[in-house]
Amino acid sequence: MRIIKPSWLSHQGEHKDFEVYSCHVSPDGKRLATAGGDGHVRVWSTESIYNADDRTYTKPRQLCHMSHHLGTIHSVRFSPNGRFLASGADDKIICIYQLESGPPTVATFGTNEPPPVENWKTSRRLVGHENDVQDLAWSYDGSVLVSAGLDSKIVVWSGHTFEKLKVLTIHQSHVKGITFDPANKFFATAGDDRTIRIFRFTSPAPNATQHDMINNFQLETTITAPFKSSPLTTYFRRCSWSPDGNHIAAANAVNGPVSSVAIIERSRWDSEINLIGHEGPTEVCMFSPRLFHTTKPLENGATNGHAPGALVTVIASAGQDKTLSIWNTNTSRPVVILQDLAAKSISDLAWTPDGQTLFAASLDGGIVAVQFETGELGWVANLEETDKALSKYGASRKAMGIAEDVDGLLLENHSKEGERRGAESRMGALMGDIPLSKDAAAAATAATTNGAKTGTATPNNAPTPNGQLEADASKETEKETCATAQEAADKATQRVNELKSRVTIGKDGKKRVAPMLISSSGTGQSSLPQTQLVGSSSTKATQNDAPQTILDLSKPYDGLPEGGLASMLLGNKRKSIATDDDDDEHASKRPVTTPRTIMRNGADGLEPAVLEPPKHGLVPTPEYLRPAILNPSIAISQVRLAVPKVRSHILRPLERGTLLEDTTLEEASKVPENIVLEAKNPVSIRDPSHITASKRGGVLWQDFLPRAIVLVTGNKSFWAAACEDGSLYTWTPAGRRLINALVLEAQPVILECRGWWLLCITAVGMCHVWNIKTLSSPHPPCSLAPVLEIAIHSLQPHAAMPAPGVTSAHLNSNGHIIVTLTNGDGYYYSPSLYSWQRLSEAWWAVGSQYWNSNDSSISSLQSTAVGSITAKDGKSEEASVSAGIIPFLERHTTNEFLLKGRAYTLQRLIKNLLSRDGLESFESSVSIAHLENRIAGALQLGSKEEFRLYLFMYAKRIGAEGLRGKVEELLNSLLGGILQDKKAGDNEQGKGWFSKDDVICEWDRKELLKGVVMILGKFRELQRLTVQYARVLDLTLEDDETGDAMVVEI
Repeated sequence: MRIIKPSWLSHQGEHKDFEVYSCHVSPDGKRLATAGGDGHVRVWSTESIYNADDRTYTKPRQLCHMSHHLGTIHSVRFSPNGRFLASGADDKIICIYQLESGPPTVATFGTNEPPPVENWKTSRRLVGHENDVQDLAWSYDGSVLVSAGLDSKIVVWSGHTFEKLKVLTIHQSHVKGITFDPANKFFATAGDDRTIRIFRFTSPAPNATQHDMINNFQLETTITAPFKSSPLTTYFRRCSWSPDGNHIAAANAVNGPVSSVAIIERSRWDSEINLIGHEGPTEVCMFSPRLFHTTKPLENGATNGHAPGALVTVIASAGQDKTLSIWNTNTSRPVVILQDLAAKSISDLAWTPDGQTLFAASLDGGIVAVQFETGELGWVANLEETDKALSKYGASRKAMGIAEDVDGLLLENHSKEGERRGAESRMGALMGDIPLSKDAAAAATAATTNGAKTGTATPNNAPTPNGQLEADASKETEKETCATAQEAADKATQRVNELKSRVTIGKDGKKRVAPMLISSSGTGQSSLPQTQLVGSSSTKATQNDAPQTILDLSKPYDGLPEGGLASMLLGNKRKSIATDDDDDEHASKRPVTTPRTIMRNGADGLEPAVLEPPKHGLVPTPEYLRPAILNPSIAISQVRLAVPKVRSHILRPLERGTLLEDTTLEEASKVPENIVLEAKNPVSIRDPSHITASKRGGVLWQDFLPRAIVLVTGNKSFWAAACEDGSLYTWTPAGRRLINALVLEAQPVILECRGWWLLCITAVGMCHVWNIKTLSSPHPPCSLAPVLEIAIHSLQPHAAMPAPGVTSAHLNSNGHIIVTLTNGDGYYYSPSLYSWQRLSEAWWAVGSQYWNSNDSSISSLQSTAVGSITAKDGKSEEASVSAGIIPFLERHTTNEFLLKGRAYTLQRLIKNLLSRDGLESFESSVSIAHLENRIAGALQLGSKEEFRLYLFMYAKRIGAEGLRGKVEELLNSLLGGILQDKKAGDNEQGKGWFSKDDVICEWDRKELLKGVVMILGKFRELQRLTVQYARVLDLTLEDDETGDAMVVEI
């Protein structure tokens, strides 16, 4: 045995050496990393330490040092592959360093540090703790990094992407130690709540997210017996797992009044062995990473007179008694005891990979190396012996549980293959691939049949300037398809360039390029669940791709004082906003006694009113003539909505069948083949109003109405106008009156149309819907009173808790009413149930993990769906029914509660809720309920694509949660009740889930069932259930060699 303690091996300061809190040896044994109270991570050459007494040795001692923390560093750990180095400190940050191949940077000027030899760069800074980070540990396969801290949290990070996968708040006090099972099935944590907690886990995939870890990292057991009276004075409780996976060594245990190291046996999780001998509490114990033979083996592997299986483990322990003791499992006494090895407590231990050298770091600032000769601890066994010992714990098996049968394994392979393809498609989207349009997709799959592979996009020899890939078009018949795809790519590129070139001029006159949100550029998608979707098969660009959550609160809106929000915060006595520097100078020279300047509301707050010379000639007609004539009794109505004022001129151009907003006659006439509807109201109430439709300046038809026109609407099927007396008129496109005037109970407030459907909402909150083609109504008039919360709110707009108001009302293609309110809620009126149904609300926004976190691009629905997207019988539709309604309502909810400033308050309430006892599953339950709400809404609306997507998201979530009851019910419902018991007299025909048809929401039930079974196939605890349905669908009879696996990335 040889003890090495070089004077230069420390964290030196100007007046004293800083404490060394952690040390670790790299997997190749060539580097020693140390962390200290000076906030530095230092990487040393182990070869220079071994040759410390050799004066002729001239190679560098310190390879690199990093100082990227703002406080004391408590833990430093190399990753198993040696590529990364992680450090955690009391600044609550975890730094990930990566060894790069380039030349190292020159040492900072003015420091005494030697120049770096290796180039370790900070690649990530992980923020997840609210207090000091006390210990770190990597899993043996490097897929997981776990951190523990004084905030009682255990944070699990991905070892590939370093995303936060899960936060475990199981401990009741500080967590001070972590160790991983070498079989990669468990990890253990030790805390000041006098417990060691064992967690079971399965190594996550490289592309795993938080939502995939719902049923992973579960608490297996809690061990308390050896620590009931352990002192709370230790800085660490660093535990260690034996290399054969049999035992855990736990520091700071007690055996009666005596300090000890508890040896906990695997599987039984109890402690019958205690290592007694330390005079003070132990802070750290560390198993040697190798197994040892007690006798020297021969060259052929046999031992001298002993059984070849006589293998022992070696463990080192140290603590506050400044003593290092080394034990093995073959003797009851320590092999070595090194007393007073340091002047203060020993804080960390690290073995070299060969198991023959031990490094000890102490709070006196020193680092000691203890080097053993061959045979002193035993004879190192081959690594095959370690692997053999671990094989009985399933070290080579990565999945949790055991497959039910061969069919279960085949189903699991199908599911994983589809998941892999989904990950590849998502990576392609992140790299800028443009999803193929419908025509391009049809051309790419024109030659495919059942079981044939689809064509894949390949890069051209000369890539386009925007770096995006085009589909490989090898046939002459595909030229038009490629042109269509190229046109879509050019449009996307043009839009990104417009976003990049937005230049604004600040108050100082300097130009500034406005930043572009990556999520809104349409070139990438987030890896989180894509909840904000846009219509599936519709290719028209009617959706706004700009970010929906950007609010300009500097502009005044109703409810703010004169001058808008800036005036409310700063007061009206502030200096007015000047348009240029000259005006600013003149404003500062004005005497105080001058009269107050007339101000007006502008885009940037208060602005001085500009004097305009009197106009000569024709005086323009005012925009509003007068308020509409109302019955005084409306003031006591249960529901009262604001009635539009009577305007002198209403102008609506009809472009592509859609009625646009107000515009000028000149602008509308410039568009060819554009029909302009124009309504003119007289100044006098007794005069008739005039309505005309013109095209290219020529009048198509005209009509006169006895009352003032308040609202107009129209499309390619018909025109409609509503008057202030509550009457409603309709015309054909040629101007022929279709129906007699419809007389309503109050003035119209909202007038909308879609196809042959017409919606009118009156001032007393009654909603009327008519089908102009069939001259019928799908349901009697319904009231908005339930959705306006009349039962609990007052209708006074300035009350303490005013009732919500209506922001928009729309019709879907089936004539169903969709209403949005100012509180963010979105409602749908069910004509079969005669009641309102809430589709979106702020509750989901703050409690569900599936709420939108960014705005999706138009193609997000197609790119995140799974499997084939063909309709029943191979028929495709030009536009899906109700496509995009649920995403539109959820986007509106986000905008409204952000606008009201309620987001931060609601998130704080939810955060406080999650910290209470009994509410651990709150977020998971709300997320599942949110998906169920989406599925029910899509089914009611007949929204085909959204129904399928939400169904697959729901299947993946309940599979990850292991909710066997819900999984079985979902599979039974999709199969149409084939496996259910047939009850006598149960012949009533149901609807939706309870329908006996082969189609649900325009999808073949078996196709949906196939997708759900493929998603659930990877969950082994559910395979006994899913394999039955896979056999019914003939999914697992043979391997999928044709590549027809479904893409199952949600």
